[in-house]
Amino acid sequence: MIARSKNLVFRSLEEQDALLLSRWLSDPAVLEYYEGRDRPHDVELVKEHFYKDREGITACIIRHYGRDIGYMQVYEIEEAERKLYGYADFQEVIYGMDQFIGEPDCWNRGLGTELVDAMVAYLAEERKASRIVMDPQAWNARAIRVYEKCGFVKKQLLPKHEWHEGEYRDCWLMEYEANKAV
Repeated sequence: MIARSKNLVFRSLEEQDALLLSRWLSDPAVLEYYEGRDRPHDVELVKEHFYKDREGITACIIRHYGRDIGYMQVYEIEEAERKLYGYADFQEVIYGMDQFIGEPDCWNRGLGTELVDAMVAYLAEERKASRIVMDPQAWNARAIRVYEKCGFVKKQLLPKHEWHEGEYRDCWLMEYEANKAV
């Protein structure tokens, strides 16, 4: 177990989870928000994308009362991202995080807020992160609302930052300052 909250447990991604990830990432409802409906993932693509060259990335499956419901990854951001995001001169520990809930029947139940809050607490307390960043696509109002409820603020618009469904999409750099009272 990596982290936990009242209703959620974060466990390490395992080899046998490739089938689970491929199920989630072949569902058009999930792909609309994560990866894109034009990029369904079979097991081989999941293995390429989520298992190879993953040094420095902590990958988790999110469990809700014993049911696997989503995926999250966290990583200390590296020099190229620090420059892109305007943190090149910062000496503090800065983490990035990406996540999705792969079970649409778990959407709109407060679990996104709970999982982001739990991982933010873990990164701040256990990994001593001073800042945590995410870069959701600008059109994804639901995700942005969740992140703002969790204390993230929009810092910078990243034009044409992410390829999604046949075009580059604008994203928001959103930041959580661990040492700042929310």
